Amino acid sequence: YGLTLPAFAGMFTRLYMEKYGLTERDLALVAVKDHENGSRNPFAHVEIPCTIEAIHDGENAHVVNPYVAEPIRLYGTCPVSDGAATVILCAEDSPKMKHFKKKEPVMISGIGAATDTHCVHNRKDPLELTAVKLSAKRAFGMAGLTPEDISFAELHDAFVILEFAISEEVGFFERGKSREAVIEGVTKIDGRLPLNTSGGLKSKGHPLGATGVSQVFELVKQLRGEAEEGRQVKDPKHGMAVNFGGFGNNVVTTICSKK
Repeated sequence: YGLTLPAFAGMFTRLYMEKYGLTERDLALVAVKDHENGSRNPFAHVEIPCTIEAIHDGENAHVVNPYVAEPIRLYGTCPVSDGAATVILCAEDSPKMKHFKKKEPVMISGIGAATDTHCVHNRKDPLELTAVKLSAKRAFGMAGLTPEDISFAELHDAFVILEFAISEEVGFFERGKSREAVIEGVTKIDGRLPLNTSGGLKSKGHPLGATGVSQVFELVKQLRGEAEEGRQVKDPKHGMAVNFGGFGNNVVTTICSKK
């Protein structure tokens, strides 16, 4: 009983649509982009591409891509996945660094955390993910970087609307303008700011407790130039991961950089 996450996301999406002119086709474009990335990721849960024709434009799209919590459809939600992820950490001056000589070291240059209330009626603006904004601000401050310095990012897209919202909260785009970036291909692998290069939670999957670390794994893989053909970001210098629990209740932002 009560508010579920899909229902929460559905209300959030509807309000965002009414305020900023977002369409269901815009949401579908993000799903297509994420599945394209995930289809090239051997660790992805849903390792298959999809087309805009199949999930939105075609006459049978409503069958292939039914509503889950209107206006959110099946391809606008992530699967809950089994999975595990690991990172190995050590100080730069540690003797253990010698074991990393075969791999290019990647630094955690910034990290930030913040929390928010789950109750929509207690939030100043139901469309604001305040904890995302605060955690990103803290991570940027520690790293000495700005949103313009980020080469690519992994964002918590349990529902595709969150790729739009989070990308605006962290400062990649002005509020309501991420839609234009998606339409123009800015967030694709070969775009100016690739988002969810792993396929995101949407295609790579959402292994819950392992999700945040799996995002950092993707940052390291991209920064080392080890991503699979077709989804490697060109010459990345800094990557960002934003992960959260609930619907922006508790958020951690991590920035990794080439050494």
